[in-house]
Amino acid sequence: MDASTCLKSLLLATQQYEGGRSAQNAAQLLKQVEEVSSLKCDQLLSSGQLLPIECVRGLVELTGNANTCPAVAGAILSLLAQLACDDDSRKILHSHFNLTSILALLVHRHSATPGDPLILQSLQLLQKLTYSTRIFPSSSHVHELIGFLMSNIQSDSDDIIMPCLGLLANLCRDNPAVQSHIKSLDTVKPFYRTLIRFLAHNSLTVVVFTLSILASLTLNEKVGEKLFDAKNIHQTFQLVFNIIVNGDGTLTRKYSVDLLVDLLQNPKIADYLTRYRHLSACVDQILGLLQSKDADSAAKVLELLLAMCGVSGLRPLLCRVLFKPATPKLKAASEHKANPGLALVRWISSPVAGAEACSLKALQLLKELLEEALGAAIMPDSTESFVEMLLPVLLDFVKGLDPPPQGEAQLRQHCECVTHVNSVLLVMCSKDVTQALVSNQVSARQCLLQVETLLACCHGNNATACLPPGADNSLSQVCAEALLSTLVLMSKLRQLVKDMETGFYRTLQDQRIATPLALALTSHHRAHVQTGLALLLEATPLPDFPSLTLGDSMAANNAYRQRETEVPVKRIPVQELPPPRTNVNGLDMSGASSGIHSLVEKLHGGLELQEPAKDMHLSDIIDVYEQKLSALASEESRLQDLLEAKAVALSQADRLISQYHFQRAQAEAEARKLASLLKEAERRREVLQGELGVQLEEARRSKADAEELLHHNARLQLDSEEHQTLKGAYNSLLHRFDESESLLKELQSAHANLSKHNDALKKNHQTLQLQHDKSVSLLKEKEDEIKSLHSDMRSKDEDIAALRGDLRVAADKGRESEQQRRELEDMLDALRKELSKTEQARKDASIKASSLELQKSQVETKLKQCEDELNKHSAMIAMIHSLSSGKKNDVNLSL
Repeated sequence: MDASTCLKSLLLATQQYEGGRSAQNAAQLLKQVEEVSSLKCDQLLSSGQLLPIECVRGLVELTGNANTCPAVAGAILSLLAQLACDDDSRKILHSHFNLTSILALLVHRHSATPGDPLILQSLQLLQKLTYSTRIFPSSSHVHELIGFLMSNIQSDSDDIIMPCLGLLANLCRDNPAVQSHIKSLDTVKPFYRTLIRFLAHNSLTVVVFTLSILASLTLNEKVGEKLFDAKNIHQTFQLVFNIIVNGDGTLTRKYSVDLLVDLLQNPKIADYLTRYRHLSACVDQILGLLQSKDADSAAKVLELLLAMCGVSGLRPLLCRVLFKPATPKLKAASEHKANPGLALVRWISSPVAGAEACSLKALQLLKELLEEALGAAIMPDSTESFVEMLLPVLLDFVKGLDPPPQGEAQLRQHCECVTHVNSVLLVMCSKDVTQALVSNQVSARQCLLQVETLLACCHGNNATACLPPGADNSLSQVCAEALLSTLVLMSKLRQLVKDMETGFYRTLQDQRIATPLALALTSHHRAHVQTGLALLLEATPLPDFPSLTLGDSMAANNAYRQRETEVPVKRIPVQELPPPRTNVNGLDMSGASSGIHSLVEKLHGGLELQEPAKDMHLSDIIDVYEQKLSALASEESRLQDLLEAKAVALSQADRLISQYHFQRAQAEAEARKLASLLKEAERRREVLQGELGVQLEEARRSKADAEELLHHNARLQLDSEEHQTLKGAYNSLLHRFDESESLLKELQSAHANLSKHNDALKKNHQTLQLQHDKSVSLLKEKEDEIKSLHSDMRSKDEDIAALRGDLRVAADKGRESEQQRRELEDMLDALRKELSKTEQARKDASIKASSLELQKSQVETKLKQCEDELNKHSAMIAMIHSLSSGKKNDVNLSL
């Protein structure tokens, strides 16, 4: 059974179970959940398909429902844990489905039985979802979850202590709000004592979790100063490095790296690490982990190395270890498995699945270390040999993708790799020696191919991004950053690489460069703005730089950002919503319950005091109060049911809010697509109008050339008259040169033929002039037709804009009748037909203009032929003149 059929069956079983929670429906749902669990669920949620999203939405609702069978809830939690296998899926489960709050509610609901398997599953899934995710204490049931974790960490149950420690470590890490909430509790001091006791635990995972919590809560306080002082910090370093190198699993290694990264953010602890005597050996052992093929372990090792690069005292040590002398050929890397530099280069272009993050982090690490190595006063030879080995690997990214990237994920990955590779190449260009190496291996063709690929991506995939153009992680922003970094690299190498300068300036005059340049100039990042300004200074003096298009794009980006800031409430994530009112009602109910108990105590006290009096009506009073108490108890149970119903309604409201955000993002994407199409049509119209102006200018130049040819013909006629006078003098001297009489007759006959040919050329010139005048008049008529077509197109655009305004007003007022919608659709189809006819007419006009251009070119060729003939005549006349000037002056012979 394929995945689609299983998901449809699961959705149907979920709906049947929601309709009736019978044993048969529960068994059917369990069966479908097991079938889906047996499938390969990698990136099922991040694929963006609607069917998996609806299935997960139904399962999440069943998980939060108090009436769901525990067996069904456990199976659903197992499936959700299997779906949360990658970062994108975990983010979707947390933000779109509000699964974190629902699991916190589930834990709170079963907090009386902490050993329940459902609690353990919920805690393990919460630990997955909250890793590297900031959870706000104002989210639903987070306060209760923190209290549950702290109380169970101080319990004696070893089974629940480890998941509680891991989840609390996630909640506290880089989260000042949660840290402040825990510190404000009354039980924080006993909690600290319990954590300090766990530092002697026999499980390394428990020790790492405990250290992570203590580092988050006490690092900048007196307790933290005592725990991580100069006496204890070296033992902590040794423990953490041992766990990283010899850890008993990826989970322990991951939290150990996070702990060390958090500790390095403290300047005092970073200084302690630089003076740690076993640091060099520990770094060698950590770099040895890069030899493995586990992408997750390599990613965490690279993250740790990047954090160590942030400490100025550790950068020279990392440079010495990584830039050891190595063979310049990557094919010999198998003979040098112990070289960490070669292992780092292998992760840049590794074919291992899931190695994309490793590639980016490896490039960032190389950039940091090359800045340190090339910035030194004396660069060692090992660094130069490492750069020679690294360059061929980096240049594979500059060549572009063939075939082009398919899908948003592949395109985003390619653009991020290109950006990081360009940053490494730019660092290499900071030193003359390495810049020469780069210029010898980089070609202009590679860079231009990469630029063309990125330009096509920028203009062909904007509609796939659901975020606004100015968002930091939008696809258009990533493509623009990669493109501009490539242009900066070309600018650095334009004087050193052949044809690089020509390609660089040609790219800056491309009309498509305006969009990425506008994104950079309107970005929130200072580096992007500075890059855009540097390229703008290079491009402004160029004649064909699209400055108007750039201004329009910048104005559009600023307008969009202004609209987004005017309505900030729509972008609040689900977890930042204020706490639900059910908590307040719960407090009121607890107050009411305490009031009832106090009332009962008062009654008992009053009864004891009044027993000696032996009031006859005492039994009647007791019956009345018992009835009142039973009524209050029933009211309390009814209010408790109402609270649970309100909690379910709140989860449904959160789901509707996430659906609204998703639909709104889709609508924004469609609107941006329509805007880009309209902008493209306007750009094409401007290009055609510019081409028409160029053609008119060429026609005027042709007319001026024709007038100049007429003046030249008049000068030739004057020369012909002067030739006649010279011919008379030649005839007077002809009787002295009898031996050249035959030659003179041939020249005379040739001159007569040339005269006839000259007359024929004059007639041809007149006919060509008439044809040229007709062409000019016809061209003016076509210009008038084009102007009329443009006016018609503008009127149609106004009609379309008016109709769109009517549609928006109709959408605001609500759904109108079906008949009105059909009429509007008919009108819109008619307008589209008219618009297509107008577009066809415009295309016909452009075809006619191109035919006129062809006729004009034919006229120009004929004029050039006439000019060549006239030049030949001039040459013949000059030859005759030279022959006649050499004769004697006393001969007087007439023709």
